[in-house]
Amino acid sequence: AKDAHFGVREWVWMAARGKLELDLAYSIELLSPWVVDPHPFIRRFAVECLRPRGVSCRHIAALKEQPAIALPLLEPLKNEPEIYVQDSVANWLNDASKSQPQWVSDVCEKWLMESNSKSTQRIVKRALRSIRKTK
Repeated sequence: AKDAHFGVREWVWMAARGKLELDLAYSIELLSPWVVDPHPFIRRFAVECLRPRGVSCRHIAALKEQPAIALPLLEPLKNEPEIYVQDSVANWLNDASKSQPQWVSDVCEKWLMESNSKSTQRIVKRALRSIRKTK
């Protein structure tokens, strides 16, 4: 997950995803310390591997239906300084917005009320991009 090569990092989360989705509660518990790891690649991995509608991989139905179960992975990153990780958080929420738009809107509104930092604003703007297209 910390490899310098982007392609390696992508293959790592894709390889882990299948096992992690078998027990989401345990996997989220296991990954929760990773979202506060000092290394941004580790933080990104913890989010990217459980995206509801990951790119080039099978969707995780449970996270499409109940994205709130993964909030422990997302919440600590609402003020994420690294753009690489911000994009993963925003993409995760954007994925969820396709099946649970109101939940994503509510999370984003709450985050902006709690922290109106530039980082949070960027995450929210990108997270809501699909919702805003439909309006």
